[in-house]
Parts: sequence; C-alpha cells; structure tokens
Amino acid sequence: MDGGVQRGTQVRKALALGAKAVGLGRYYLFPLGAAGQPGVERALDLMRIEIERAMKLMGCRTVAELQRRHLRFR
Repeated sequence: MDGGVQRGTQVRKALALGAKAVGLGRYYLFPLGAAGQPGVERALDLMRIEIERAMKLMGCRTVAELQRRHLRFR
C-alpha cells in the first residue's frame, strides 16, 4: 500500500487490513531537506516508535498478530 501514509497508526491499520507492505512515499522528503540523512533516520525512528506504541496498545507483540478484528470501524 502506498497512499500518502504519514503516521504510524496508518501503517498499523493498513497491515491489520491485510497489506503486505506499506510505502512511506514522500514521508522522508521534508526531513531529508531539513537535516539530510540524520533527519531521515530520525523520522524513520519516530515512525517505528509510533507503530510499536500503537501495537502495544492493541495488545499485539508482532506485526503477524495484527488482524482486522483489532480495528474499530465507525
């Protein structure tokens, strides 16, 4: 999936809905322009932290545990 993903919670949702991979597309461009490679590394680290936090709140320890039943639809 690649559709303007900007937050870790969006990655989590896509994976729970069956995506095999999630592309971050332009997510890294602003950090790259502002701080170069260290900026991109920091942005990716923040994304990883957000994904891990969201998974912990759902009670999932691994990506393989993410399932559609973990999501709430309005």
